[in-house]
Amino acid sequence: MSFFSDIFNRAGRVARGEANKGMSSIEDATFETTVQQTVVDMKTELNNVVRSSAMAMSNYNQLDAEYQKYVKQSQEWKDRAGQALDAGNEDLARKALAKKAEVDKQIASLQTAVDNARQASESLKSQVTEMKHKIEEGERTATTLVARKNAALAQRKVSEALAGVGKADNAFATLSNFEKSVAKEEATAKAFDQLASAGKDTDLEAEFAQLQGHTVDAELEALKRERLPKVEIQKSLPAADGH
Repeated sequence: MSFFSDIFNRAGRVARGEANKGMSSIEDATFETTVQQTVVDMKTELNNVVRSSAMAMSNYNQLDAEYQKYVKQSQEWKDRAGQALDAGNEDLARKALAKKAEVDKQIASLQTAVDNARQASESLKSQVTEMKHKIEEGERTATTLVARKNAALAQRKVSEALAGVGKADNAFATLSNFEKSVAKEEATAKAFDQLASAGKDTDLEAEFAQLQGHTVDAELEALKRERLPKVEIQKSLPAADGH
């Protein structure tokens, strides 16, 4: 079981490695568009926040308008009560103040809702402003990242070319492969030559060559001996007369 487990684990690592390699290639090829899309997504999110903020602020504006209407009515009933008193009509002034009290209840009931809506509106305004700043920063960062990525890819390609690695059609790698191929053929030829001469006895060949040299010397000595009587006869003959 451990054998099969090891096989599956190794196969899994290979598969993950190939998947990661493929994903890295995709990320390299789509880096710029992916970064730009990220900025677009940020702007889309900002638009969503703006719409939500606009609805919340609209709610606040409606509540505040309602609140201000009751505040105005309260002041109006107070002014009327004062007019009634100035006219000496306390009963009418009392009725005006009763109306004012009813309006004040409405004001009190709206006060908390208006305050909460105001705080939410201010918070949303602040968040929208912060998001706009972040998007501006994100656009600058995206431009810088694309430039840095392109520079890094160019540098890597140059380094890979000089190192003779990288893509299969790399000219430097091709030349290096040619050199290795020639070296391999040379080594193979040398190996066959060594095998061809493996059955020969070099010392024995040298001895036979030496024997051949001795035979030539012996033949030379024999030829000298054959010639020696002729030379002695020629020396013993009288010198030829010049007449």
